[in-house]
Amino acid sequence: MTSDTPRRSGLRGLGHAGPSPWTDLDRPPLDAAGLRRDLLRPGGLWTSIDVVEETGSTNTDLAARAREGAPQGAVLVAEAQNSGRGRLERQWSAPARSGLFLSVLLRPDGVPVERYGWLPILVGVAAASTLSRVAEVEVGLKWPNDLQVEIDGAERKLGGILTELGGGAVVAGLGLNVSLRAAELPVPTAASLALAGAAVTDRATLLRALLREFAELYGEWTAAAGDPHTSGLLRAYAARCTTLGRPVKVLLPGDRELRGEAVAVDGDGRLVVRTPDGARRAVGAGDVVHVRPEPRVAQ
Repeated sequence: MTSDTPRRSGLRGLGHAGPSPWTDLDRPPLDAAGLRRDLLRPGGLWTSIDVVEETGSTNTDLAARAREGAPQGAVLVAEAQNSGRGRLERQWSAPARSGLFLSVLLRPDGVPVERYGWLPILVGVAAASTLSRVAEVEVGLKWPNDLQVEIDGAERKLGGILTELGGGAVVAGLGLNVSLRAAELPVPTAASLALAGAAVTDRATLLRALLREFAELYGEWTAAAGDPHTSGLLRAYAARCTTLGRPVKVLLPGDRELRGEAVAVDGDGRLVVRTPDGARRAVGAGDVVHVRPEPRVAQ
């Protein structure tokens, strides 16, 4: 190195040759070591926490680890995803460090496989409860597990959940918009905690609280062998479900459509819709649209 060669600082972003994670000061990187120190406990649910700069999909990566025999409690967080997936094969993308993009590996011993369908609902309840308490933003759950907030009187999507079964395990993924700005929204119906006026948008604080909340609820659910009634999960979900009591249009597989009022969630997590003829139909899969009630015409 000659005397006139610029010296490079060891601090990232100050003379470092590579890209800096501090380019956007409103979006600092997560501290994996700090998260491990705070969350990994002997006998606790969480057994490992890894943070990667970028990946295609945390669900895909963690599913591969599950097939290799990774233990329950592995957590994988990505600062950015370029092939994130949501329900119904929808794509999920967002700027780096603008949200929480993570997956957790679960092996719910003692829970019948037919009750695994409650796991995305469990993740949703844990997330909605955490955000309402910590970020001080009222978060609801659109059936089955879309996270919603209301901004200027309109319901908007804050995040989504996708669970996948493989390798004898369940991988549950969560995508949550935290600091996404209005100009960065992928669609006008999306939202972020920042746009909803959240009191807390620090991702590390939210992630710690979310993982602790989930671990507690998961422990109660597995102790009840996944029973949604005994564990209290069904009751907790119904209390936050924004779909219940509303007129809905359900887009079903095969380009079919069901209209009626969402009146309940049954013991299998299905949405029960009362049709105009008074019949009740239980829906296990479909895309729900909240329909505005038609105004009454004065006689």
